[in-house]
Amino acid sequence: MKKNIAIIMGGYSSEYKISLKSGNVVYDYLNKDKFNLYRIHIFKNKWVYVDDLDNETPVDRNDFSISLNGTSVKFDCVFNAIHGTPGEDGLMQAYFELLGICHTSCGFYQAALTFNKRDLLSVLKPYGIKSAPSYYLNKGDAVNESEIINTVKLPCFVKANKSGSSYGITKVYKKEELKSAIETAYKEDDEIIIEGFLEGTEVSVGVLKLKGKTTVFPITEIVTENDFFDYEAKYGGKSQEITPARINTEQLDKVTAASKKIYDLLKMTGFSRSEFIFIGNEPYLLEINTTPGLTTESILPQQAKAAGIELGMLFEYTITEALS
Repeated sequence: MKKNIAIIMGGYSSEYKISLKSGNVVYDYLNKDKFNLYRIHIFKNKWVYVDDLDNETPVDRNDFSISLNGTSVKFDCVFNAIHGTPGEDGLMQAYFELLGICHTSCGFYQAALTFNKRDLLSVLKPYGIKSAPSYYLNKGDAVNESEIINTVKLPCFVKANKSGSSYGITKVYKKEELKSAIETAYKEDDEIIIEGFLEGTEVSVGVLKLKGKTTVFPITEIVTENDFFDYEAKYGGKSQEITPARINTEQLDKVTAASKKIYDLLKMTGFSRSEFIFIGNEPYLLEINTTPGLTTESILPQQAKAAGIELGMLFEYTITEALS
């Protein structure tokens, strides 16, 4: 009997359009001979099933079911394609775990931790995972510009602590630019992380649990035309994404080991995509995405292709792993 799979997409953040694109790619590429697929749009004002004619059916949030032609449809597994809240920060994961519905994401604790950049880096630091010098602010805190610059140096990055797709991030070169950058970050989140600039080769590392084994995909090198890998570089064609990355053997071994170590230390499941910058041969962690982009142009699908894994099979593997 075919399994009922809900593909959740949308979300409550600035990333909702990217999420809808990812979710529709999953819907298009998954084998419909093997699965009954249902596109579920999750927005603040509505949770709805959307059919191929764009008709909408409300989702019953009591048990995450829908009613079609008088029949209640429940789901065997949820494929999570929501970037940002509530799909990447642990809220949906906790909801599904309370309902006993399996899903393709990591657990709710891991999602919440990895979504919070400063908490993640703090947890991993004792395990030898290197990261840039950083400074933290909460909305309402006094801003001591001299102290910030003494801690992280210039240039630096001012980031929304809980945000993706480079929303709310500014590269700051002069002390006079800090105030404006902080205001930009606060538009996305009430917590900020300010990090020192690391100059080196940037790479993205995809990891997935396949048949119970932590598997690292071919690594992607990021070469951006812009000042950094910002929204325009990611989605506007202003970057090169080179897979496999042009790195030496020592760099490859170290970043592969670090990525697996992080995945296993945090007891991750599902996808993760970790971003690193090399200083010499040492990888420095920038962040981890647990619901990375899944369009045909996205980095993780590029890596799967380099590993000889067709996109539909990549998505099927994650469902099979979740169901097991």
